[in-house]
Amino acid sequence: MSKLKYSWWAVAVAAFALFPVVVTNPTYTAIGVYTLLFMACATSWNMFSGYSGYIALGSSVFYGVGAYTMALASIHWHMAPGAAMFWLVPLGGLVAVVIAVPIGWIALRVRRHTFVVITIAIFFIFQLGAINFGFTGGTAGLSLPFIQWDASYYNVPFYYVALGIVLVAVVISAAVRRSRFGLQLLAIRDDEDRALGLGVKVGAVKLSGFALSAFVIGMAGAIYAMFQGQIYPQFVFDPTFDVSVALMSFFGGLGTLTGPLLGALVLESAQQYLTVTYSNGSLYLIFFGALFLIVITFMPRGVVNFFLDRRRATLAAASMANPSPTPSAPSTPTPAARSLV
Repeated sequence: MSKLKYSWWAVAVAAFALFPVVVTNPTYTAIGVYTLLFMACATSWNMFSGYSGYIALGSSVFYGVGAYTMALASIHWHMAPGAAMFWLVPLGGLVAVVIAVPIGWIALRVRRHTFVVITIAIFFIFQLGAINFGFTGGTAGLSLPFIQWDASYYNVPFYYVALGIVLVAVVISAAVRRSRFGLQLLAIRDDEDRALGLGVKVGAVKLSGFALSAFVIGMAGAIYAMFQGQIYPQFVFDPTFDVSVALMSFFGGLGTLTGPLLGALVLESAQQYLTVTYSNGSLYLIFFGALFLIVITFMPRGVVNFFLDRRRATLAAASMANPSPTPSAPSTPTPAARSLV
């Protein structure tokens, strides 16, 4: 089963790697870039909120911080427009982590429902700051160095860098889930007071998970800014970003590794395709509403958990239908058998 699991991961990575080779239409490769960015963000968001049970609705703060880090650094350091700007992507993630520490220290002093409200309030503080501060360009935004790549090739480097960020997010999330640190996050989700009584340093664990989840989201924001070439406060500090990554994780399966990936793959690609194909930019909301109604009605724990539960039930039914025979007592081996042993 372990080999089969890794084989599926290898097939998925190969399929994503070959996508821009097989599909060369710039419209579809651009959809691929946005989809990969949301797959990375949803995975990173789930790494904290899904494992700890603390639903954060202010993660677009880190997305915006990463975007403005890329813009300000490339402008003030007079970066040559081109592939060299990709070296600023990890910087966007690191700055997001630095910003996440004081935010988490404040917001995580309360319990879950109040935490949601505080993260929303902090988001609006950052959004209004970006609109009113001079160094952010205000409502006029910031223009990054213009990259003069061929139109047919322009999306490809961003696609592969975004794919690399997805892989980084998956590796970090899997490592956290299998570590003692991840078990502590899951213990906090199940019963925070009991985890505290068992010796878990609840405050430090929550703050570490919160800051760690900001790293990938900040890098995704940096890629977005470079890909767009121009950023505005209302688009990088966007409340729909927070709702989107949360819904993607709930759709796929909150607290699972593959759930947020599946949710972002289905929802973001569908939204981008419907927006590009039809002139009505809100048409995707009808699709989302119908899809979530089906999922909530028939798969309340998400798509991945639904199929995992069905598989466990099938295996349990099969084992009950074909019980393994009771092993008989071993017979005394003959001298010839003893020699073979």
